[in-house]
Amino acid sequence: MALLAELGDAFADLFVGGRCAGCAEPGRSVCPACSSALVAPARLRWPDPVPAGLAPPWSAAEYAGVVRELLLAHKEHRRYGLAGALGTALGDAAVAAIRAVSPRHGVPPPALLVPLPSQPAVVRVRGHDPVLRMTRVAAARAREAGVGAQVLACLRPARRVRDQSGLDAGQRQANLAGALRVPPRHAGLLQQRLVVVADDIVTTGATATEACRALRAGGALVVGVATVAATSRLAPPRGDCYPRLPLEGGDD
Repeated sequence: MALLAELGDAFADLFVGGRCAGCAEPGRSVCPACSSALVAPARLRWPDPVPAGLAPPWSAAEYAGVVRELLLAHKEHRRYGLAGALGTALGDAAVAAIRAVSPRHGVPPPALLVPLPSQPAVVRVRGHDPVLRMTRVAAARAREAGVGAQVLACLRPARRVRDQSGLDAGQRQANLAGALRVPPRHAGLLQQRLVVVADDIVTTGATATEACRALRAGGALVVGVATVAATSRLAPPRGDCYPRLPLEGGDD
């Protein structure tokens, strides 16, 4: 299904006349110049304030300008052809998160990439699940980089939440507390597995923190959060937010 959607996007670009989602120049879904905004090395981008329990958040870019336009076009306007460039950036962030807790020498341990779930009603309106689509590309990118990554879409909404628009960081955390769960059928797949939470952007970190909590409750060793982009509300790194490396006998 995803392949057909991407082929349809490519057909429209070639025969109908497409435009870059970042700069609106005629051509493919994303031109080389705009695509270059996604290829910077992933780095830690902590929100400010840092929510308690948030695993180290790695992002490829700042959520602004061209990157913002690309993410919105993919999410809201069904520009499926953007999944490749965005998912590649997400994969680079995931690899950075995994390597940060890996032994200095040797092959990085295999990990599960767990996408943040969208509400079913939102998926129906949009016609696709953009984060899941990007996470599948990200896992392939990680494998190309030598990290044995697989996708496990195991998070489910546990209850209704308020619209996050207009809520500050504290209100978002309260709104999302206990909002996600791991179904029992997936819990066995998470036991002592290294997990990276995957999403499109990180703002206050409240959603990612709730995902970390739910996955830990399911037995996962959550070692990081990977996103394509982060807002500019950045705090300096906090030592107590880094997970202790499970391979060295610690726990998350």
